[in-house]
Amino acid sequence: MRKPSVGVALEGGPYIFFALFATLIFALLGWDVIAVLSLGVAAFVGHFFRDPERVPPENADSVCSPADGRICKVSREEDPMTGEMRQVICVFMNVLDVHVNRMPVSGKVERIRYIPGKFFNASLDKASKANERNVLEIVGKGNQRFTMVQIAGLLARRIVCWAESGDKLKRGERYGLIKFGSRVDLYIPDGYVPSVHVGDKVVAGETTVAAKKA
Repeated sequence: MRKPSVGVALEGGPYIFFALFATLIFALLGWDVIAVLSLGVAAFVGHFFRDPERVPPENADSVCSPADGRICKVSREEDPMTGEMRQVICVFMNVLDVHVNRMPVSGKVERIRYIPGKFFNASLDKASKANERNVLEIVGKGNQRFTMVQIAGLLARRIVCWAESGDKLKRGERYGLIKFGSRVDLYIPDGYVPSVHVGDKVVAGETTVAAKKA
C-alpha cells in the first residue's frame, strides 16, 4: 500500500500542474485577467488536495472519523458487506474539506468490494445504495468488524483506494480519497455506540465518532 505524506495528495499533482502551466501560458500571452483566474484555480486545487498530518486520540479503543466533514446521518441500517443491521455514521465532505480518508481503527483489511453506480448528491439517503462506491471490511482488535464505504457524489467522479486486501493498517493511517466532494459511511460493531450527532464537524483520524459501551 502506498502512503503519501508530502502535504498534498499525489493524485492532485496533474491537476495542479495543468492549472499552473495554463497560468504561465496566459501570462506569457499577456492575458493578465485570465492568468490571475487560472492561478486562483491552481490555488483552489492545491487546497482541495491538501493532506495534513493527523494525531489520533489517546484512547486506543476509540473509533476515529474516517473523513473530514459533517455528520449527515446516524442511524441503524444494513451493513453492505455483512448484511447485518448495524449502527452507521455518515460523514459528508464538501469541496472545501480535506478529502483524504483515514482508518477509524487499527486492523486488517479483510475484503474490498467496488460497486459501480450513479452520482447523486452524496448527502441524500439514496446515495448509500445507488451511487458508485467502494466498500472495505476491517477486522480490528478482538476480531471486531467495521465496514467503511467510500461513496462518490454529484461532483466526485473517482474513488481512490490505496489499501489492498490483507493490508494491516493503524488507526488514523491514510487508505484512500475521493476526488471533489463526497461521503464516507462507517458501520460499527454492536459493542460500540456513536459519540457524534447530525451536524457535528469531524476531522479524519482525530475526532472520536464512537466508543466502546461502558
